[in-house]
Amino acid sequence: MLSRSSYVNTINVKVASYSSVLQLGDSCIINGLSRALAVQREEEQDYGNEGNFAAYSVFSESIPFTPITENFCSQTHHLNPIIKVNHVNVIGFSSSAVLHVGNSQTISMEARVKHIRQLLPRQR
Repeated sequence: MLSRSSYVNTINVKVASYSSVLQLGDSCIINGLSRALAVQREEEQDYGNEGNFAAYSVFSESIPFTPITENFCSQTHHLNPIIKVNHVNVIGFSSSAVLHVGNSQTISMEARVKHIRQLLPRQR
């Protein structure tokens, strides 16, 4: 893991919702996953079958991760291995978002949203 230290004088978060995390300190693995159905209707009706994520392929399709095959050389030297921030001000974060102060080894975040618009038939 990286050997840098993070110093934040103050953090002000107004809203953190829907499985979001405020992580202070180092972590090995961060995995975030958010799934949502966003239904927009002209007329209020309940069809009763919209809450099933399995009914929509967007939630089960695999995400193609292309492996990095390029060779590269990297060398870093931190003369002052400290990150200093005076103030962090966040209005809000949501849906499995992560506000993290510290070092991480592995981070994986995924968000999938199915937008559904149900419009009334148009008369001609």
